[in-house]
Amino acid sequence: MTTVTVSPKYQVVIPEDVRKSMGVRPGEKFQVMNYDGRVQLIPLRKMREMKGWLRGMDTALTREADRL
Repeated sequence: MTTVTVSPKYQVVIPEDVRKSMGVRPGEKFQVMNYDGRVQLIPLRKMREMKGWLRGMDTALTREADRL
């Protein structure tokens, strides 16, 4: 785990190992959320980039008998 510091301008640098593993590029946009007392950065992706993103997901659902 890497530690980062908030600058006087409230900026944070994303560590190089995280940038490389996630493929973050300069100018990329993120949605910032406060979730359960922590800051989350969620990359905003174009729909074209999302093609095949859920490939291999288990789609089997167990349904309740009264819901059929």
